[in-house]
Order: sequence, then C-alpha cells, then structure tokens
Amino acid sequence: MMTPAECIAARSLLAWSQLHLAEATGADVSAIRNYEAGKIAPAEANVEALRRALEAAGVQFVSEIGGGAGVRLHESGIG
Repeated sequence: MMTPAECIAARSLLAWSQLHLAEATGADVSAIRNYEAGKIAPAEANVEALRRALEAAGVQFVSEIGGGAGVRLHESGIG
C-alpha cells in the first residue's frame, strides 16, 4: 500500500497538484489532501486507485528491500 509520503513524493516527481491527481482518478481533492496530511485512512482500494494513476504516469514505487521504500520516475517518465 502507498503511504501518504510516497503519494506526495510521486506527485512531486510528476509535478502534479492534488487537483491533477483527483482529476486523474475521480477522487475528491479534499480526500487526497486529508490522506496526504494523515488525517484519514481511506479504504485500501481508494489508495490503490491513486497509486495506479501515478504508476500509469510513469512513477515506480520501490520496495523497502534494498535500502528503503520510495518512489522514482521510470526512465521514460512522462511527467
């Protein structure tokens, strides 16, 4: 599952606003804002929808194996 910090970092790599992510997923921008601020714990399916949209745009999520979890932009990243 994607953490709020990973969501923020992924959006940053793409130069996406919370509004852009909301439009890409159909989510409410206030739900994204509250998730990233740690104010709510949305359903796992909703977080996965955000993650899939970020991945479709070129973000790769890196597992904790090998130095820690994080995000990076795929070599052919779309941004």
